Amino acid sequence: MPRSKRSKLVSLTQVTKKNKEQKSALIRELQQNAEKWRYCWLFEVGSMRNAHLKIVRKLWKDSARIFFGRGAVMAKALGLTPEEEHRTGIYKLAKQIKGQVGLLFTDSLPEEVIDWFVDFKQPDYARAGNVASRTVILPAGPVLRHHSDPPEPFPHNEEPQLRKLGLTTSMNKGVPTLTNPHELCKKGKPLTGEQAQLLKLIGHRLVVFRVGLIARWDSQTGEVVQVDGPGALTPEERIGGFAGDEDEDAMSE
Repeated sequence: MPRSKRSKLVSLTQVTKKNKEQKSALIRELQQNAEKWRYCWLFEVGSMRNAHLKIVRKLWKDSARIFFGRGAVMAKALGLTPEEEHRTGIYKLAKQIKGQVGLLFTDSLPEEVIDWFVDFKQPDYARAGNVASRTVILPAGPVLRHHSDPPEPFPHNEEPQLRKLGLTTSMNKGVPTLTNPHELCKKGKPLTGEQAQLLKLIGHRLVVFRVGLIARWDSQTGEVVQVDGPGALTPEERIGGFAGDEDEDAMSE
């Protein structure tokens, strides 16, 4: 009987060696970019969605290099002390690398970078665990999908799914209908899985993907400047946090 592919043995020593090689290559790449570009920005993301981060990478591909995730490796590459730092003063930025953050290397002027990221916002659907940014109440009457303009009622064959997710609907002339208004979610409260599914089905986007700038390092001065005001995330934007869509394996593109 042929051996099942599922029972294939993998040498842990090979895996460890590969991981070490990848880590070393990433450190070299980070250090090369620290030498190539004038500025290094530390950023965080509100309501992380990898698809939107890929758009940011694409739009900046000709004028910047972006790394995201694996904070310990990024910090090690830059150096966490004056003795270990790869470039003068950059350890002050490396010490702030905590949690899910990224680095953007570029020669673009700080004003241009801040203005661009202030303008780049992508509305998206909330996920289970995200905090509702507003209260959503479905009115009595046909349950409508807001994916088109004007909104359209749900088809009859989706009524069982709506009931399964918590709506008390009945059929009225072949259309799923609410007899009374239904509070789908309340502002400031974490969303359940059922609420998140309903919001997506109905077409209500409650979160906004946005890159928030934390600090920047200038290679010409060795100084690190903290970012306050429009370029930074607000507490409300930060609450959205991460919902399992991080892409740590794709550190840079």
